[in-house]
Amino acid sequence: MGSFGMLSRRALGTQMPVMVQIRKLMEELKNPMSLAQGVVYWQPPEQALEKVKELVWDPLVSSYGPDEGIPELREALQKKLCEENKLHKSAVMVTAGANQAFVNLVLTLCDPGDSVVMFEPYYFNAYMAFQMTGVTDILIGPNHPETLYPDADWLERTLSESKPTPKVVTVVNPGNPSGTYVPEPLLKRISDICSNAGCWLIVDNTYEYFMYDGLKHSCVEGNHIVNVFSFSKTYGMMGWRLGYIAYPEELEDFGKQLLKVQDNIPICASIISQRLALYALEMGPGWVEERVKGLVKNREIVREALGPLGKGNVKGGEGAIYLWAKLPEGYTDDFKVVKWLGHRHGVVVIPGSACGSPGHLRVSFGGLPEAATRAAAERLRRGLEELVLHGMVE
Repeated sequence: MGSFGMLSRRALGTQMPVMVQIRKLMEELKNPMSLAQGVVYWQPPEQALEKVKELVWDPLVSSYGPDEGIPELREALQKKLCEENKLHKSAVMVTAGANQAFVNLVLTLCDPGDSVVMFEPYYFNAYMAFQMTGVTDILIGPNHPETLYPDADWLERTLSESKPTPKVVTVVNPGNPSGTYVPEPLLKRISDICSNAGCWLIVDNTYEYFMYDGLKHSCVEGNHIVNVFSFSKTYGMMGWRLGYIAYPEELEDFGKQLLKVQDNIPICASIISQRLALYALEMGPGWVEERVKGLVKNREIVREALGPLGKGNVKGGEGAIYLWAKLPEGYTDDFKVVKWLGHRHGVVVIPGSACGSPGHLRVSFGGLPEAATRAAAERLRRGLEELVLHGMVE
């Protein structure tokens, strides 16, 4: 086993997960504060956790369940999709998180060598999912420099000119890592462009409830569209690993092929996690929205900390839990900056190069309560002031 030739080209050709590298960095530090990982600081609803405690002795919880999810949860999700997302013709599959949902879709829709489209800055785990399944022709579309919205004109040209036509276009709405959202007219235009070109559109709606300043999240539906959702951020269920796919119910064969993939990866999502999700849904979207409102203050605290970079260099924060910051000219090695901020100032963020945009930082304002956010942000502000004024002083 000494030779790397014995390992798969797919694995070797996949970038190293940035969070693995960030955790390693944090292990090197004393008392680090993290504005890095995309997490929320709250736990699932207390009533839901209390109900789940009663289930640990139930034999059904320790058994396999239906591949596509327990019927009660799927029924509740279809009701939620109709009422909240205006998706009336979608079937549901429950997965072990949104990342696993995305891998299911890539394996169902793409062959090795297919081309796909993502937009800069992209979500690193989606990029890796394409890499590790042999989809090596990944076309990275530009965004509008001011808004960070996906460039629909570029997409229209690319899908009409590329031969063969890319198999999949994917967007995250609201955006990870950009922290922006895709306005409904633009989302509909992207959908129409994909439909006209005969390619699939995958929309990741993980942060559907994380909208600020009166903005509204919207979904689109069609026989070429698949929507991905997650319980991780909404109900603080990161470690419970639960997400779901909403796919066109008319496409029976799509569902059959999806089941093949599901059965060979998790078989089914954890039964106790599915029960917790069902109980969490009973709390309604208001439970999530109340907590999201509390993040507005966190956002402003972190935005202020990024002030030394200059107002025009800090974007996002319209949705999700991220601000997207451009480093001063000459700092294209953003991972070096991230390590320096960690070792010298005790605060950790994500390098933009992990998202295809060297010279940037992704900063999360969701993972810490307000007081801790303020303390972490102060470390970040001091670090960025020093960076701008004196460079990376050792």
